[in-house]
Amino acid sequence: MTLRNTDTMLTPREAARMLGISYPTIKQWILNGKLTTVTTPGGHHRIAEEALRPFLDQDRERPAELSRERYRRISGRNQLRGKVVSIRVEGLLAEVVLAVGDTHVTAIITADAVRELQLKKGDTAAALIKSTDVMIERFDDV
Repeated sequence: MTLRNTDTMLTPREAARMLGISYPTIKQWILNGKLTTVTTPGGHHRIAEEALRPFLDQDRERPAELSRERYRRISGRNQLRGKVVSIRVEGLLAEVVLAVGDTHVTAIITADAVRELQLKKGDTAAALIKSTDVMIERFDDV
């Protein structure tokens, strides 16, 4: 790859964020030759911002629901896309259940949010998961 002095060089993490993909995915792209990089004297990969342009352009041509554009506008990357299978509104809160593959994900959100999103059964939606703690429960006898 020929670099111009005006090219902005990005770390793989920065490039992954820009594309709305995970760090492991961009590392695979680099290792598989799908994405060209420059190696620093210390052996680190750097990616010219211009090298990402074809991926961004290609993504913009996809239908909105398949595009990664929305992922680039949200800090959380743990997004599970599914179909709304039920909505139950009680007072100020609503229980929204999404079918994601063979699993159901339940979210408790405000009733106002359901109305603002005009959410209804059968809609395609995504559960955005942002958590700093993960707990493990053991089921067999100790």
